[in-house]
Amino acid sequence: MCGIVGYIGEQQAAPILLDGLSKLEYRGYDSAGIAVYNGTDIEMVKSMGRLKVLDELTHGGSTLPGTAGIGHTRWATHGSPSDINAHPHFNRDGSIVVVHNGIIENYLKLRKKLENKGYEFVSETDTEVIAHLLDYYYKGDPLEAIVKIMHRMEGSYALGIMFQEHPKQVYAVRKDSPLIVGKSQVGNFIASDVPAVLKYTRSVYFIENEEIVRMTNDSVEFFNVDEEVLEKTPTTIEWDISAAEKGGYEFFMLKEMYEQPKAVTDTLSPRLKDGDIIIEELGMTDEEIRAIKKIYIIACGSAYHTGVTAKYVFEGLARIPVEVDLASEFRYRNPIFEPNTLAVIVSQSGETADSLAALREAKSHGIKVLGIVNVVGSSIAREADNVMYTWAGPEIAVATTKAYSTQLIAHYLLAMKFAKVRGEISEDVFQEMIEDLKRLPAQIELLLANKERIQRFANRYLATEHVFFIGRGIDYAISMEGSLKLKEISYIHSEAYAAGELKHGTISLIEEGTLVSAVLTQEELYKKTLSNVQEVKTRGAFVLAVTNAGNIEIEKSADYVIYLPKTNKYFANSLAIIPLQLFSYYVSLGKGLDVDKPRNLAKSVTVE
Repeated sequence: MCGIVGYIGEQQAAPILLDGLSKLEYRGYDSAGIAVYNGTDIEMVKSMGRLKVLDELTHGGSTLPGTAGIGHTRWATHGSPSDINAHPHFNRDGSIVVVHNGIIENYLKLRKKLENKGYEFVSETDTEVIAHLLDYYYKGDPLEAIVKIMHRMEGSYALGIMFQEHPKQVYAVRKDSPLIVGKSQVGNFIASDVPAVLKYTRSVYFIENEEIVRMTNDSVEFFNVDEEVLEKTPTTIEWDISAAEKGGYEFFMLKEMYEQPKAVTDTLSPRLKDGDIIIEELGMTDEEIRAIKKIYIIACGSAYHTGVTAKYVFEGLARIPVEVDLASEFRYRNPIFEPNTLAVIVSQSGETADSLAALREAKSHGIKVLGIVNVVGSSIAREADNVMYTWAGPEIAVATTKAYSTQLIAHYLLAMKFAKVRGEISEDVFQEMIEDLKRLPAQIELLLANKERIQRFANRYLATEHVFFIGRGIDYAISMEGSLKLKEISYIHSEAYAAGELKHGTISLIEEGTLVSAVLTQEELYKKTLSNVQEVKTRGAFVLAVTNAGNIEIEKSADYVIYLPKTNKYFANSLAIIPLQLFSYYVSLGKGLDVDKPRNLAKSVTVE
């Protein structure tokens, strides 16, 4: 959500800023801008719309001379998308310029104070408050002014700042919004995420809360709010820049769907050793695992849906009670924390604001926290007691696919590990499940090979207005994710319902031609869900069924059937979601939409 890039070095800054911002487009935005010190003053160009508008205005950055600058892609929170509300923002005489990710919660109070002191505002944003506040406190020392505003601002922020009186320096600040520093031979960088700097360096510093950065051409310094110098160790990014490129695919989402077999393998392989599950990063003894009385799984969006599946898996295998919470609700519902509770926080980016707040809430009550994240060195990874990485590699498309699949794998491994340690499953069953896990990558690849057939089906439903997904148990969890995929990238209204709830109101929405996607992978619930399929079919629905190979009687009730390879019932989500991902992708593609960057959405939601 929003993107920041800053650069100071030997090369022209503007093209580097534009290139870096292009690597952050997945974060979601509605306007963009850059500011560069041109040798005399700070020159700024910004515009509403996609980054290509800014690129055209500056001729690829060539019209802005200078080797120090900051840039931003904005996702509107305070004030509608417009040229004026776009970042960067100046102070009153244009000598201080700021870009900002996050939300300043007390900005109205600060704005009123500044207006009473004669400051005039031209935008509706909370960010302009920061620029004027810096102007108010600046007496020649940038670091001193930055510390003073940090003590007065409430909320979350990552800031990039330039002072005209200090043209050979770029400053950055972080509080509850992600920010990294990259150090290279050609200069130094700040950015919201690693892909923005990978072209130039693999050596990055992850900035902690309330840390300040001062960069010059050849140095990087870190300070705390007491202006004390901090020593930090850089992290080397192992994955290659090609992992964050399309590699010949039309969209990142398609590429990432096809990367799922490898991502699943990479998440499984290090943890399957000699017929056992070894999760070294878990940091729990067998005694501690046996002592667990309850598990909270806390997440947002698709990660939450993996938690819904995980509830069935943990309770079914390990016999541990599980509560699954939306992070945005968990932090405000005054949850009951009991001894021997484990909180599992799931997030692809590791920066999701609500999930991070839930983590801190759990830790404040003495609850052990395990993070399941994809991004190494992210905030959740650093603040959780232990972290289990999913090894999906960079995921650029806003709609998650491979990160979702690897989160499921992490849940399976944990549940199986806990079940074995607690003596809830036999060694024979455990070994059978390990073999089923090993088969998943090849089975996913087989389902992906069915894309042309699914595309033909999807093309029939480009104009549909409403779609319903139904299932029971784990199939309901699969339906939730299938519904979300469709609505977020195709803009078609879709809802997921527990199939048994149809009679309690939802069936009144079924009419002639309504598309209903039914998921039937849980054999003990198959006949029950089949009866629900017959109910909607009787009322005129067109039924797409996703079920296990061999359930051919479904063809009497469904209009279109996708069969899945055989696997353990607890792993069905990993297979059933593949055709639903493909269906959503091809509907969006057929409608001519931007599959990777759906409107109003951001990849990483770093504000409430």
